[in-house]
Amino acid sequence: MRHRPARVAEGRAVRRDEEDRMTYQPEQAPQHPSVNAGKLWSGGAATALVAALIAVVGILLTRGLFGVPILAPKGDGVWGGANTFWYAFGAACASLLATALVHVLLLTTPRPMMFFAWAIGLATLAGMLAPFMVDATLASRMCTSLLNLVLGVATGTLVASTAKAALRPPTPRIRPVPRAYP
Repeated sequence: MRHRPARVAEGRAVRRDEEDRMTYQPEQAPQHPSVNAGKLWSGGAATALVAALIAVVGILLTRGLFGVPILAPKGDGVWGGANTFWYAFGAACASLLATALVHVLLLTTPRPMMFFAWAIGLATLAGMLAPFMVDATLASRMCTSLLNLVLGVATGTLVASTAKAALRPPTPRIRPVPRAYP
């Protein structure tokens, strides 16, 4: 067996078989985290339930405790009419839409949580401004706007924390190193 001369790499002597192993190591492409869709959507469903309950509690609080008509005329009573159901249903649908948005962002964009925060913040702002576009008492508009703020903050924080928990860390691809030939 013939002795192979040592070469210098990175300031130290390298044996020939070690050099062969070094040349076979390809550069690893950076891996991206994957999304656990089951965990993300189960969290989104739980957020939808919480958002619907926040809407119902907010309506009960403003109508029952403060006597402010929100979303329906005061004659509908504390529980209101069909508008209470549709408001709660809309809040649940909005949280499912937020879950779909964060899922798409996680799969397609760099810095997905920053884009999600901007989207939720602007949607919440639009929800807060919408009551001021209708003809109603100031108290009714203020309470509806405040309820929309609470719904936006709750939906945004719950979906964002669920999305972070649903991320799987990237798994490195380890390729076997070929053995040096004698």
